[in-house]
Amino acid sequence: MFLTDDFILKNSFAKQLYHGYAKKQPIIDYHCHLDSKEIFEDQNFTNLTQAWLAGDHYKWRLMRANGVAESLITGDADDYEKFCAWAQTLEACIGNPLYVWTNLELKRIFGIDERLTLANAASIWEKANQQLWTKEFSPRGLIKKMAVEVICTTDDPIDSLTYHQKLAEESFAVYPTFRPDKAINLQNSEFPAYLKQLAIAASKEITSYQTLVEALTVRISYFQQQGCRLADHSLSRLGEEAYDVAALEAIFQKRLTTETLTNEEIRQFQTGLLIDLMRQYAKQGWTAQLHLMATRNNSQKLFQQRGPDSGGDAMGDDRLARGLSRTLAQLQAESLLPKTILYSLNPKDYPVLTALMGAFQEECKGKLQLGSAWWFNDTYSGMRHQLTTLAEGGILGNFVGMLTDSRSFLSYPRHEYFRRILCQVISEWVEDGQLPADEMYLGQIVADISYHNAKTYFDFPN
Repeated sequence: MFLTDDFILKNSFAKQLYHGYAKKQPIIDYHCHLDSKEIFEDQNFTNLTQAWLAGDHYKWRLMRANGVAESLITGDADDYEKFCAWAQTLEACIGNPLYVWTNLELKRIFGIDERLTLANAASIWEKANQQLWTKEFSPRGLIKKMAVEVICTTDDPIDSLTYHQKLAEESFAVYPTFRPDKAINLQNSEFPAYLKQLAIAASKEITSYQTLVEALTVRISYFQQQGCRLADHSLSRLGEEAYDVAALEAIFQKRLTTETLTNEEIRQFQTGLLIDLMRQYAKQGWTAQLHLMATRNNSQKLFQQRGPDSGGDAMGDDRLARGLSRTLAQLQAESLLPKTILYSLNPKDYPVLTALMGAFQEECKGKLQLGSAWWFNDTYSGMRHQLTTLAEGGILGNFVGMLTDSRSFLSYPRHEYFRRILCQVISEWVEDGQLPADEMYLGQIVADISYHNAKTYFDFPN
């Protein structure tokens, strides 16, 4: 019964849709956190812990919740001991997507059709490691094995993109994504030092808000030359004040004098710079991704000990609609609203985002998208909620589909998980009499959401 060929697929129509139309589609992973250097150098992983647990704060959070010592999570314990700690934790994680993902990855990637437990951890460790040491299981080997056609990494504006260039020379489709968080988060202590790094990368002195925008624009042009077609921003909320260049300059100068900024000033600056950058994205034909409602580094103890992206982030519940509406409206009025994907970490915002983006649709299919169920929401119920909200308030058939948002080369079976849920949801509408039992018609929509829509929407270089 566990992870059979038809798991999640509860009726014959769902099975037809998945096996006939979804399963065979390649993967376009348009948002992830893989390292382009690792992909280029293509060095095999030492063991399963290095491939699976290193950098994976999804697993780290569950291990902490299971009482595992930090030395066995991010510390200096033996890698096999860390793997056993994860195996023991997983046994208690029934209902969590990581329970399915972990065992699905073992099955699809390594051909290991056993449920991971502490009792069989040694056997699975040995079987997986033997394969990880072969060429087929190097980073590029894993990418090819899982039929991944395009990867979009997440990159800082100052990145040289050296390894993207090297991969392009070998016709390996790994494209950068422009992520200017360090330029936008002027409240952070490292902001002045970062401006110096950005000035060097852009060959432009940064002494004002306007020269900051100009320096970032230089880097946008550079990223475009290296195949970039997406930008990405992480913001807790957007400011509700009108865009005001003089105010943005005053805030910037105040920060340079190390004066303390108010929360309102921080939001105004972040929103203003976002608007200026989105203008540039529109000119380049890029897609802007807005990841909203994440609260970062909630545990100061964890942040001080382990730094960011270590499992201390959570879901926000701040206001969203008014600031986002003002931002989109200003860009649309200037005819500089780029293609935009709206994600919220709080699922209560799905109807808000779906309704709001409907007010700004124009020019192309699905110009504004409700982003895939993200992070704490890429669960069985979370994906169903996102799909049904989009279908009821927008056009599901134009959806650009799933992404991994992952730091692991073993995470691609998440696309299978999503596709199975998609097929099951559609099949239920057929069973309810809300859709015709037309396999070719609905199968094409499934294939489009799984692959074709993303390929068309992002228009990656050939």
